Amino acid sequence: MNNKYIPEIKTSLRSHIIEVPSIIREASGIIIFGKRIKSLVFTTDVAIIRNTNADAVIAVYPFTPQPIITHSIMTAANVPVFCGVGGGITTGKRVVNLALDAEFQGAIGVVVNAPTLNETIKAMKKAIDIPIVVTVVSENEDFKARIEAGASIFNVSGAKNTPKIVRKIREQFPEVPIIATGGTTEESIRETIMAGANAISYTPPTTADIFKEIMERYRRTF
Repeated sequence: MNNKYIPEIKTSLRSHIIEVPSIIREASGIIIFGKRIKSLVFTTDVAIIRNTNADAVIAVYPFTPQPIITHSIMTAANVPVFCGVGGGITTGKRVVNLALDAEFQGAIGVVVNAPTLNETIKAMKKAIDIPIVVTVVSENEDFKARIEAGASIFNVSGAKNTPKIVRKIREQFPEVPIIATGGTTEESIRETIMAGANAISYTPPTTADIFKEIMERYRRTF
């Protein structure tokens, strides 16, 4: 049989989850510490983290990273977590300390923002023993310098230019692991995978959006 039958088990209370687009399964994935990761849910919402079928979580937020937030996410997660540790607003030794704390709490990797200095990445590489994921937002990035500094994985977030950036990285570095945003459609996700992304990060609907749909159903029953 070319297509293997995959049994699926759901229960009445656990059938309502956020499922990542099935097209992501076409990605090759990245094997980290024996775990193969193809899909990552981009969120810090612990309720969503507990109710998704994504292979991993990428938890980056627009505030100074705080260990208590990392701890809360790690406690809630039942899949590997990549924790944001700054690099934009938060810089220097503080980023290294946050990365070390994230490793101690069980993160599978740490994510730094695009403005992070290579010197900071080098210092992180010496301090931690988990992958350093460097965010890329432009095709003008010096990818070679990032890799030499200690980048383990590139996280491409270039909006509509994401496939173009991924393709440029892949042309220069055929084997470097790439996570990339895939957009909102099956076509855009497939384009990003075909460009060379190994894994796709998916932005789920917010809890408020999900609640809105549920509440509308409730109202129709009365």
